[in-house]
Amino acid sequence: MAEKDQQMHPLAPANEHPRSDGESASLQLEELKRKKRIKYAVYIAAFVVFQTIVILVFALTVMRVKNPKVRIGRVTIETMETNNTGTAAAAPSFDLKFIAQVTVKNTNFGHYRFDYSTLTFLYDGVIVGEAIIPKARARARSTKRLDVTVEVNSRALPSTTGLASELSSNILTLNSHAKLTGKVELMKLMKKRKSPEMNCTLTFDVSTRNLQDLNCK
Repeated sequence: MAEKDQQMHPLAPANEHPRSDGESASLQLEELKRKKRIKYAVYIAAFVVFQTIVILVFALTVMRVKNPKVRIGRVTIETMETNNTGTAAAAPSFDLKFIAQVTVKNTNFGHYRFDYSTLTFLYDGVIVGEAIIPKARARARSTKRLDVTVEVNSRALPSTTGLASELSSNILTLNSHAKLTGKVELMKLMKKRKSPEMNCTLTFDVSTRNLQDLNCK
């Protein structure tokens, strides 16, 4: 009978024992710490990705330096004298004085400082007048406007030009050219040299003494 009772109730292994409350709490704490570390790692990775995107956008927009644009924006004629009698004693000629407004458009996020420059006017490839563009600064993302006085005349022209034919049509066409030399300053840390150029064609109506057309590129 004793053997039967012994078979029905086997002895429990000696090395098994229930976990204490302290061990369970410790395991839960370690698991909580592990989850927090994973969460922090995800936050850090997301922040790094966000910062990288911000730096790329900043580099492609703010730090990208473009060439400013220089143009003649407006012309105000003060005097205009022309002669086209067609006689040998009086060769065809012109003499003009006007105010040309030079515009410097700066689309960069930094100021553009440029030095003195020369605005040259030509007729049929011959220089007939010059004006000085003063040293100045175009503010970030703005347009600087400068008024310069221009005097042009035909005294340097050879007699072989087509001036007589053009004046007979009550038209006078001049070309102008200018090149600025300066630097774009970004956050007072970086400077990049930029030298924009301008080529304009001015067409004057001799009969009305007005500017008929102005085309710059």
